[in-house]
This record gives sequence, structure tokens and C-alpha cells, in this order.
Amino acid sequence: MSATLAPTAPETRSGLVQAASEVGVIWLGLFALGAGFGVLVTSHGLPWWLAPVISASMFAGSVEFLLIGMFATATPVATIAVTTFLVNSRHLFYGLTFPLHRVRGRLARAYSVFALCDEAYAILTTKDPDALSSSRITWTQFGLHASWAGGALAGGLLGGLIPDLPGLDFILTALFVVLAIDAYRDRPDRVTLGLAALAAAVALLVAPGSMLLVAMAVFTVTLLIRHHRSRHA
Repeated sequence: MSATLAPTAPETRSGLVQAASEVGVIWLGLFALGAGFGVLVTSHGLPWWLAPVISASMFAGSVEFLLIGMFATATPVATIAVTTFLVNSRHLFYGLTFPLHRVRGRLARAYSVFALCDEAYAILTTKDPDALSSSRITWTQFGLHASWAGGALAGGLLGGLIPDLPGLDFILTALFVVLAIDAYRDRPDRVTLGLAALAAAVALLVAPGSMLLVAMAVFTVTLLIRHHRSRHA
């Protein structure tokens, strides 16, 4: 029964302090990235309010950058839906190892599922699940969510005052690279690293125009094969 109870006020404050001290810098980084997204929205001639609405309701980082380009070119809805599903399908695998069992309360768990982004996964799955409190997990995710949406709002409002900067849509990729390096340092796994590099190389050779989707598909298949072989070894 206690596992379903919501955290008490002291636990909530403690979780906020722990999350802020550990990932506060990343919150600031996501705010800057969100601002870049807001600027990108207005630079495509779209209304400023679209940036915070998309960021708050979707919270899907890389997909949001793709959506702006598709919106600006009047891409068919079916194509947008398929692209969004394929790019975000990686989150289905995140749930296998994310410490959701440590989150208490139905609403908190529902929000934790919604806010399971790449950054939250990289930060929280590298830690001992038993050392994570419910409030620490949810505050970490809420801080990432609020920072991204807040940055998008600021960027959307100020987008007209900021010049169009080349490479603006690459900043999220740069953050993913840094998080991947940190995750590897915490849990070195050369086999997985090699499989990821192989998937990227295959995708670049076979389908350079759709490298991201093909690389993710190849990487997923290799991980499933590796998991199957390890279970039957």
C-alpha cells in the first residue's frame, strides 16, 4: 500500500533539492535549447505561440525540430504522423529499464511516462534505482520539461529580435552527444558502442537521406539479436 502513496512534503522538498543540485545545469542547457527551437519556429514564418504549445504538449525534442520543417512545407498529416511515430518509437525501449517502479502515485507515474525524454533516461538510468526517490525522479523530469517549454516560450517571443543563426537546429544533437559520452563513462559497453557505430555506418551507406530512421532500425535489430543470444548462451 505504501508504494502507491504520494511523497510527503519533506520528501518532495528533498527531491527538488537533489534534482536541482544534480541536473540544474542541464535544466539551463535545455532552456537555451528550447529558446533555439522558439527562434527556429519564428524564422520559418510560423506564429510564436506555436513553440511553447508544441514543447509543452509534446516534449519530444528532436521530433519538434523535424515538425517545424514539415509544417513550413505543408507536409501531409499522414507523413508527419508516421515520422513522429518512427522517431519516437525508441521511447518504447526506454521503459524497459527506466526506474518507473520507484515513482509513487498514479498521477506521478502517468506524468513520468509522458516526460520520459532522452535526457531523463540518460541521467536516471545510470544511477542505482534504490537510491532514487519518487520526488527526485519526477522533479528531474519536470525540471527538464519546464526548462524546454520555458525556453521555447522565450525564443518564440524574442525570435524576431534574434538573427537567423546557421546550425541552430544542431544544438540538440550536440547535447545528445554529450549525454551519450557521460552515459558511456558511467557504464562502459564497447559492444553497444560498436553496434551503434555500425548502425550509423550502414544507414549512411544505404539511405543517407533517411539516415536517422534507418540507423535506429538497424541498431534496434542488433540489440534484439544480442539480447536473444545472451539469453540462450
